[in-house]
Amino acid sequence: MQFCTMVELEFPKYPLRFKSRENKRLVFDFVRKKYVLLQPEEWVRQHCLHYLVKDKGYPAGRMLVERELLVSGLRKRVDIAVCNPQGEIDLLVECKAPSVAITQEVFDQIARYNMRAKARYLMVTNGLLHIFCRMDYDSQQYVYLRELPPYSPPGNT
Repeated sequence: MQFCTMVELEFPKYPLRFKSRENKRLVFDFVRKKYVLLQPEEWVRQHCLHYLVKDKGYPAGRMLVERELLVSGLRKRVDIAVCNPQGEIDLLVECKAPSVAITQEVFDQIARYNMRAKARYLMVTNGLLHIFCRMDYDSQQYVYLRELPPYSPPGNT
């Protein structure tokens, strides 16, 4: 498998580490501290992790990657969650493969997850398009943002 099979994304370029095993291409996930199978969605997730840490200052030590969340009695897997110092989810991220359009259905998926998580910020990305919003729980609205603000723990915004 050639590296060039993955499309260029709308993220800065990051020094990702790769290796091959059993004719499969793997990428190193610095948050989970292990190599994972390089699939199109994983390509986006790894760029997003680097973006959050290197460009936005989110602490890697507070990140959960591909973790279960119980939503309406069902087990769902969140792509990326960043917790605040109290252990509550502050940012929830849904990553899709570049070939997957960011539709209302995709946004509804993260909104359902957030009913349980109660995150302050949401991000949906397919690597080509990024949608950011801040939750306004008082007025029960999404406030769409041009970009994700740099990391600051709740109470510091």
